[in-house]
Amino acid sequence: MAHFYLTDDASHAVVGGTITVTGSEARHAITVGRLVVGERMRLGDGRGLIASGTVAAVDGDAFELRVESTLFDDEPSPQLWLAQALAKGGRDELAVQAATELGVDGVIPWAASRSIVKWVGAKVSKHEQRWRSILREATKQSVRSRIPALKPLATTADLASLGNEFQVLVLDPTAQESLLSFATDGRDVLVVVGPEGGIAPAELTQLLAAGAVGVRIGSNVLRASTAGPAAIAVLNAMLGRW
Repeated sequence: MAHFYLTDDASHAVVGGTITVTGSEARHAITVGRLVVGERMRLGDGRGLIASGTVAAVDGDAFELRVESTLFDDEPSPQLWLAQALAKGGRDELAVQAATELGVDGVIPWAASRSIVKWVGAKVSKHEQRWRSILREATKQSVRSRIPALKPLATTADLASLGNEFQVLVLDPTAQESLLSFATDGRDVLVVVGPEGGIAPAELTQLLAAGAVGVRIGSNVLRASTAGPAAIAVLNAMLGRW
């Protein structure tokens, strides 16, 4: 079953029943995915449920799926979140895409002081919508049951205030502590990744003073596009999520 699409209607899936899909997802499935009657596929609601079945009808810009089975995934605990600094060259978007494929549960765009890219004025909502689209498409590509959450654009002070809610890990290639020494205390985990120029010393001090822990990944210095996904992959294995 190569096809996987997201629709709110999937939340009403009942084994033996049908789901009618319309709108952009249906048009994409029919025109790009070349969906035909009899084909097996999956539908998700992006909130934990995936329904599998066989296409029963294709009509113009709509199709009908006969549901044969359903699966519901509970939210993982602890969750893994990524605070990704805005970065040039689309590297921040690449990080968000890869982290989604690797199982991140939520993303926070971070306006770091060394971020060359700036979201200001009307650009904020435009870029946030762009990131939501990336999260959705990467969820479909990786056949995930849940679309990662997206929090509003954050300042360094905003990240520092999250210490009560998250175990905050700041990726720093000069840190003494290895990510492999991380031990969960049951709280959700937030991985903080700086821009291409690295995290400014004053920002690093602010985050550490608020309870964050600086950690390194191996001996290599990773780019803004790869550091976060690499950390998410390591934590997935360490926390038994894989």
